[in-house]
Parts: sequence; structure tokens; C-alpha cells
Amino acid sequence: MSNPILLPKDITPSNSSLQVICLLNPGVFRFKGKTWLLVRVAENKAQKEGFVFFPVMNELGKLEIIEVAINDPDLVSTDARVMNYRGLDYLTTVSHLRLLSSDDGVHFSESDRFPGLFGMGELERFGIEDCRVTEIEGVYYLTYTAVSASGVGVGLRTTTDWENFSLPTMILPPHNKDCALFERKIDGKFFALHRPSSKEIGGNFIWLCDSVDANRWGNHKCIIKTREGMWDSARVGAGASPIWTEKGWLAIYHGADERHRYCLGAFLLDHQNPSIVLGRSIDPIMVPSEPYELSGFFGQVVFTNGHVVEGDKLTIYYGAADEFVCGAEFSIAEILAVTVSVR
Repeated sequence: MSNPILLPKDITPSNSSLQVICLLNPGVFRFKGKTWLLVRVAENKAQKEGFVFFPVMNELGKLEIIEVAINDPDLVSTDARVMNYRGLDYLTTVSHLRLLSSDDGVHFSESDRFPGLFGMGELERFGIEDCRVTEIEGVYYLTYTAVSASGVGVGLRTTTDWENFSLPTMILPPHNKDCALFERKIDGKFFALHRPSSKEIGGNFIWLCDSVDANRWGNHKCIIKTREGMWDSARVGAGASPIWTEKGWLAIYHGADERHRYCLGAFLLDHQNPSIVLGRSIDPIMVPSEPYELSGFFGQVVFTNGHVVEGDKLTIYYGAADEFVCGAEFSIAEILAVTVSVR
């Protein structure tokens, strides 16, 4: 596959006063015989020298821009993605989700018939990000990161036709993200991976939970932790829906180290009791190595929350360097072979 498959210049800004800064981490699904990407599009107003802009959505869903001088003593700007101003954190971009489709899985385009999805209400005021898409019994479940001044939580919307959507609900409150539903129910229940975190105690680990209706979640259990001295020592988070294989549920996940290098790995869960971890890759299955993965808005990053399964072929679509959308093909059998037993 020739990468990147999508660049910021390929997407028209949602507003003539804005510019697309980067494309990130698409959710992926099959619909009407095509491959679809639900791409995270991060935008901001064109910068001017000596100032930074913080884009936020008001309660009516309209974009407002906060303008701050670079030399303002109340501004803390050590991170290109998140800055602190007068004690509050602000994103330097605001994200929404855009739908693109492809007949061949490589060349993608938009259609006016399938509009983008934008943050709605107070709990999505700073945008919506990194959507995972899971189709279960004819319903598409969209789990995404909902960002506001109150924190980062997991939002949910559903659709059957990609033209009409349920109103958003927050199914997991802050601080939580990286939520991926399993692609089928187990004993009549929905299951999901998610990533709560705390700055004070614990860590950025992958948890499991279940639900009877996909809205109220319980039976939370931590199943995958970071590993000291390894490529996933600082944080881990789920990718797309775990894949049913004959050996168990195969989950692709991202891991980052203390230098903020993001790689991809895999773990295997029991069919009937997915809280049981059967195996986990020692080494990453993918590391940032290409120029477009090493350098961008935030370099040294490969990050996925979407894939397509065709027999043994696993096509992973991923965000590279927090700026480009790319694709890579894997063998499921080869990934299973390096997912070493933890027993």
C-alpha cells in the first residue's frame, strides 16, 4: 500500500476561516460493499505571529476562538497538542469526524450524502476524537473520545444507515478513552475494552467491562498493564474491535514509552471469558520507521483504532505522526504466532 493514503490537504476545512492541521486515527467499517474511514480531522484558525488560538465549541455547536499572546505569563506552552492558560487546559486544535469511502481500500473520497460528525453539547465542547466503529446485529456503534473542560470521557452514538444518528451519550465518564466494543455479544452481553487513567495513582492500563444495553457498563476489570523497561512502559490503549479467531479474541493495541514513541502490539483473550488474557506480544508488531511516521505534528507515532479483516489478511488503518492517515497489511496467523502465552 502506498502511504500516506490521506494528507491534511486532501480534506476541505469545515469552515472557510479554518485550516486542517492534521488527520488522525480513523475508525473503519464496511458498508454497502465499500470500505469506509471515519477520520478525525483536527482544525484551527490560521496562526499569526506572536499568538496562539484555542478553538472551542459553544453549547450551540458553533466554533469560538480564544486568542492568547505567546508571551502572556499565564500561558504554559510546553506541548504542541495541549496548552494551559490561566489554570485551564486547552487543545490547540478542535476535532470532528469525517466519512470517506473507497472501492479498493486505498483511494478514498467524501460524499455530500454522508456528512461529518461534530461535538454536541457541553461534554463535547473541545471536540470529538478517535472513533472506533463496531457493527453488531445491524447496528453500528460509534465509541469516541469526547473532550471538554470537564475532562475526557467516552461518547456513544449509533446508526444503521450513516445518515441518521442517535443523540450522543457519555457512557464512561472522565478520565477515560480508547473504548472498543467486541464485534459480537458473549452470552447476550456487550463487552468493551477501555482505558481509564489517573494522574495520582495507578496508570494508563486497558480494562474490560460489559453491558446488557451498551449504555450502562459494569464489571470493570483491569486486564493489560504497562511493562517497565519495554516499548509499552508508559501507557497502553485498545485499538479497534477485538477479532474473533479460533484461538481467542485477538486485540491490537498501542503502547508508548517514556519518550512518547507509539508502537502497536497484540494480545489474546479467552472466547467465553475475555477477562482471561491468554497471550501477549513481547515485541511490537509495528514501530514508527517511515519518514511520515517519524516526523509530523507529533512524531514517532503509529496509532490505530480501525481495521478490516478478510480471511487471514488484516488491513490496519492508522494515524502516522498525528498528521497523516496510512494503511498496512498483516497476517493474522503471523500475529497470533508472536502472541506469547502468559500462563
